[in-house]
Order: sequence, then structure tokens, then C-alpha cells
Amino acid sequence: MFDLEQYTPKELGYRFPAEWEPHRATWLSYPHGASYSWPGTLPMIYPHYNRFIKEIAKGEQACINIRDKKLQERVSKDLEKIGVEMERVTFYLNPTNDAWCRDHGPVFLINPEATDPKVIVSWRYNAWGDKYPHDLDDKIPMLVGQYLDIPVFYPGIVMEGGAVEVNGKGTLLTTTACLLHENRNSNLFQHEIEEYLHNYYGVDQILWLDEGIDGDDTNGHIDDVTRFFREDAVITMVEPNKLDANHKPLKENLKKLKRFRLLNGKQLDVVELPMPKPVVYEDQRLPASYANFYITNHSVIVPTYRCREDDVALSILENCFPDRQVVGIDSVEIIWGLGSWHCLSQQEPG
Repeated sequence: MFDLEQYTPKELGYRFPAEWEPHRATWLSYPHGASYSWPGTLPMIYPHYNRFIKEIAKGEQACINIRDKKLQERVSKDLEKIGVEMERVTFYLNPTNDAWCRDHGPVFLINPEATDPKVIVSWRYNAWGDKYPHDLDDKIPMLVGQYLDIPVFYPGIVMEGGAVEVNGKGTLLTTTACLLHENRNSNLFQHEIEEYLHNYYGVDQILWLDEGIDGDDTNGHIDDVTRFFREDAVITMVEPNKLDANHKPLKENLKKLKRFRLLNGKQLDVVELPMPKPVVYEDQRLPASYANFYITNHSVIVPTYRCREDDVALSILENCFPDRQVVGIDSVEIIWGLGSWHCLSQQEPG
């Protein structure tokens, strides 16, 4: 066993795989009555959330952090009713504050040549700048490491899974709006944050975009803006309406993406994806974006918003992922919680 305090994952040859690489499982944290994200609307999200689980379980294990046995029994019955392959569902009695497993869940790194081919990185989680309760969520990576009996690294700084996007070949995308925000790691300069990214995601190149989208409570997560779909290609959100708040920041991000060069000197292939019609709830603009898709072993699960742009987005993504089925799942109720399918899930590589 190596000394977790003496070495970083990168020094030991570990890397964070691209999302399209093979999964053993997807980790989720099931929403419950004490969740803060859907005040007064929680029952409305369950049909859509359960369909999400069903789609995941078609091709990999769904590992679900669950608040208690009573909720587990109810959820099991609900999943059985809609025909979920229950042999691919595993519950873990890990209580959580809320459901955003992308940000509070375990980050799995791999090195097939190592004695321990898989490790976990447990970043600190502060609910996007101490905006919400997070004491239970912050323990999830440690608990998962204990269940799976694999080593856990503790970098000691705040980081969220939705803030980073990797191509599996040494490049990481993020935004200055999020990672340089004073409510995360105000004691660190940009070059110091980059050092943590290099060492604990196992990457060699950091590419910085600027802003996120309007209504994003996370201060600008990349997974609402720009996503890799190949090691040398990204989709990025654009807003054609010049009067919309998203038009200018997304246009600036697009310009940057076209200037970037990868480690091998190659320019990124950039596919533009139009934003959905704005989704507003109780006068609040919600962070509705097609970029918040989740890639499983067999499919790409895309949030849809009951507007004509849905079909356009699904068609573009079908061209980007010819080897996977592109599945739209209604996200109008889910997005009231200020996130969608990618925010709710965290992949465990095979």
C-alpha cells in the first residue's frame, strides 16, 4: 500500500477517465424529504428521476446512496413497477443532504498497472460556497471508499465534479467564474488551483473558459456550458437571441474554444448546441441546458424542456454519439432544483 499523504494520484500514474470510457457503475444520491432543492415540488420529480435510473441500469450498475431503510423499500417498489432491472441496482445506507452526486460523490481515478487499479479522490464539498447544508454530503466519498475497500485521497480543498470536464487524454476544461470564485478556495491563486487539478485528476493541460449560464447557482459549472464528446471535440452551448443574458458570455466562450490547442497542437472540433427556450419558475430563471447530458455505457441521457429546441439538440447529439442511443428525459421538474442529469450522477469506471 502506498502512502496517501506522500504521493499524489498523478505521481502514482492515476488519471480521471473520460465519461464515455467503460463504466462499472453510476453513483446516485436519491432525493428525499429533507432535500432542499425541490421545495413543495419533490413528488413531481420522482417519475423522471426513476426513469433516469431505469435507463442507467440497462447497461451498468446503479449504485444509490439512500437515506434510510424505509425510503429504500419505497424506492425499490417504485423501480420494480416501471420495470427497472433490479439486479443492476444496489442501495447503500449513506444519508445525504441532497441529490447532487456529481458534486459531492466520489471521484474515481484509474491506473490498470497499479496494485490498486482504482482509487477515490475526496475533495471537500461546501455546497457551492456554503449556500446549503452539506455535512452529510461531504462524507460520501469516504463512505464509498470504505464500502468498496479502495484507497481515498484527501486533497483538502473545495472542488465539485460539475466544475471540470476531461477528455481522458490529459486535458481538463473549467471556468474561472467557478473555480476562482471567492466562496470556494479564497486562499489559493489560479496557478495553485491548477496544481491541484494536475495532481488529483491526473491531467497535463488546463483550459479555462470564463462564465457559466444565467440562473446557475454554482457560479458557472462547465457541465452546463461545454462538454467533450471525443478527445479532440466538444459541444458548446450558444444563445442566438442577442437580447438573452446568455448570448454574450456563451459567444465569448465559443471564441476561446476556437483558439484553444490541445497537447498535440490540434485545434478542437467545436459543435454548437442552441440553448433551450428559457425555463422560469416563480420569476426565477433556471439553468436549463442541453449540455447537462450524462453518458452511460450504452446511451446519452439528455435533459429536455418541452420546447422545439429539444428535437434540434437531440439530433445534434445523435450525430456526436453515433455509437450510443440518445435518450431525452423530461427535465422541467428536475431543473427547479437548479441541475439535471449530469449534476445528479457520478460515473465509476470499469
